[in-house]
Amino acid sequence: MDLRVDNCMRIALAPAKLNLFLDVLDRRSDGFHDLETLMVPIRLADQVTFTPTAPASDYGHGSIELIVRSYLPRLSSNDALVPRGSENLIVKALRSLQLRSGCTSGARVELTKRIPIGAGLGGGSSDAAAALRLANHAWHLDWSLPKLAEVATEVGSDVPFFLTRGAAVCRGRGERVESLTPFPRLHFVIVKPTDSLSSASVFNAHDSLESAKNHSSAGQLNRLTANLYTRCWSNVGRWMLNRLQGAASALSPWVERLRQAFGQLDFVGHQLTGSGSAYFGICRHASHSRRLANRLRPQQLGAVYTTCSC
Repeated sequence: MDLRVDNCMRIALAPAKLNLFLDVLDRRSDGFHDLETLMVPIRLADQVTFTPTAPASDYGHGSIELIVRSYLPRLSSNDALVPRGSENLIVKALRSLQLRSGCTSGARVELTKRIPIGAGLGGGSSDAAAALRLANHAWHLDWSLPKLAEVATEVGSDVPFFLTRGAAVCRGRGERVESLTPFPRLHFVIVKPTDSLSSASVFNAHDSLESAKNHSSAGQLNRLTANLYTRCWSNVGRWMLNRLQGAASALSPWVERLRQAFGQLDFVGHQLTGSGSAYFGICRHASHSRRLANRLRPQQLGAVYTTCSC
C-alpha cells in the first residue's frame, strides 16, 4: 500500500490481488473453509483518501462519511454496485477500529473505485486494509501490524493479506499470512465478464460438487512457487490451481467461455481468481500481455485489463 500525506489528508492505493493457487480444504465449525492460497498484489488499484474529523459532540464515536467515485466500465444493467454505508467494508473496518481502540475521532473517506466488484480480485478487502492503515496514522493510534491484523480478521478473510506487502501464502480463513521473498515481476491479462459472483454462492456450490471431494494437492504449491522464482514458464501453468473454478463454472457460463478463449492463446497459465468471476492469464513479459489482451478485446468477453505484480 502506497501512502501519501497532504496536510491532514492521507491517500493510499489499494491494490487488487490474484490467486495463483487456491485450494479449499475442510469446512470449519464456524461455517468457513480452511484455505491454502498464494496471492499476489497487482497494480490495478483503488484509491482511498482519508481525512480525520472531530469527535462527536456527545463524546461518542465520530461519524464515518464515505464518498464513492466509480470508474468501473458498465458491462450490463445487472452490474454489481459499490456497497454504501454500513455494508461497505471500509465503514465496517473503521467502526471496528473505533470500538477496539476507544478512539472518538471520525473520518471522511473518499473511495475512487477502479477494481471490478464481484470479481474475486479482493477490491473491498484491499480498500478496508488501506483505510485501517490510514486511520492508524491519522488517529495517532500507532498500533503494531499484528494488533491491526486482529481488527482486519474481523472484517474479512482477505483483509489481513492487504496489510502486508508483496506475495504471500495465506492459510486458515486467510488470516494466517506468510509473506514470501519477492517474485520476479509477473505480467497478467485479466478479463472481468458480465457476470459477477458472490463468494458465498460459489463456496456453497463447491460443497455440493463430488469432483471437489477426495482431492490432493500435496506439494503442488511448493512446485508452483519454485517455478515462479526461476521463471520456468513451461511448468508454472502445470502447477496453478483454483479449486473453486468448477463451482464457479456451474454458476456462470462465462467461466468456461473464458477458459476456452484463454486456452487458445499462448499464456503461461490461466485460471479463475478467487471465487470469480474475473479470469486471468500469466504472460512472459509486458509486450506479451499487451499482445494477448489485444487478441481478447474483439471477442466481447468483458472488460480486459493488462497489469503486473507489485
